[in-house]
Amino acid sequence: MGFCSICFHLSSEPVCDICKSTSRDLQTLCVVADSRDVIALEKTREYKGRYHVLGGLISPMEGIGPEQLNIGPLVHRVNKENIQEAIIAISPSIEGDTTTLYIGQLLKPFTKVTRIAFGLPMGGDLEYADEVTLARALEGRRLLE
Repeated sequence: MGFCSICFHLSSEPVCDICKSTSRDLQTLCVVADSRDVIALEKTREYKGRYHVLGGLISPMEGIGPEQLNIGPLVHRVNKENIQEAIIAISPSIEGDTTTLYIGQLLKPFTKVTRIAFGLPMGGDLEYADEVTLARALEGRRLLE
């Protein structure tokens, strides 16, 4: 088992099935920390674009800087492949937020950069949610249709 040469997702072949697919949206790229995130997003069957796996998160405490991650290839892809939107789907944490902000600054000159909304899980009670989760839920709100 190795990694896809395009998106860095786990693959037994040089290019993974998602990158090979002709039915995927070529103008949308979802940036995730690792292959488990790709698998989780694919289970939803909602996202139809392609992915880019960073291979971790920026973590100075663990000695992981941007140069240890697949950030250079990400910027190159967004610049060269006419990506219209880069969706950052990284879990909220100190390392996740640091990585998201760093990548966002690098990609903004080339494309629209968005971040997935965070908030309450299905069936969760407001009274048990922490302040950050509630704040993120409010920030990620959208119009009722």
